Amino acid sequence: MEIKNVTCGYGDVFPIKNLSVTIADEGCTAIMGGSGVGKTTFIKLLLGLVKPVEGEITGLDGKRIAVVFQEDRLLPWYSARKNVELFSADEKTAGELLTDMELSDAADKLPSELSGGMQRRVSIARALAYGGGILLLDEPFKGLDGELKKRIISRIKGTFPLVIMVTHDEKDAELMGAGQIVRL
Repeated sequence: MEIKNVTCGYGDVFPIKNLSVTIADEGCTAIMGGSGVGKTTFIKLLLGLVKPVEGEITGLDGKRIAVVFQEDRLLPWYSARKNVELFSADEKTAGELLTDMELSDAADKLPSELSGGMQRRVSIARALAYGGGILLLDEPFKGLDGELKKRIISRIKGTFPLVIMVTHDEKDAELMGAGQIVRL
């Protein structure tokens, strides 16, 4: 994937200016930097949710992209199980993913009945259910404690050929095995 001389912003604010980077087709790439430097905008660019005012992005055509947004974006009227089933091939797979996320006992609860960390794990399970060639993660492990985070990361690893993770946490990038770090 090539990002060539990309500038992107909102109104008069341009968090991404003249960015050029090549991202490998496989492995994990961590997008890092402080608040307001364009990490989430970078994810939105890859998804086509915002368009560059200059430059181009190539190498995404025909790629199926799963995403865990910074906000969990769960459908509030559906249970955790149903939120995952919407993107799963079958009920069994959804159940297995919720078990992998240590949410078996909460599968029938609505998002409003779940803690923030539980909602996060449902979002991760949903992205895993969707599958594809690329997984985009935007601050994916907020609300998860150390040991649980490690177990979730081990479940994510190897599931997608390419993972692009936005994080401010060097340890999270290390745990995910990021072979490439892009600092914005």
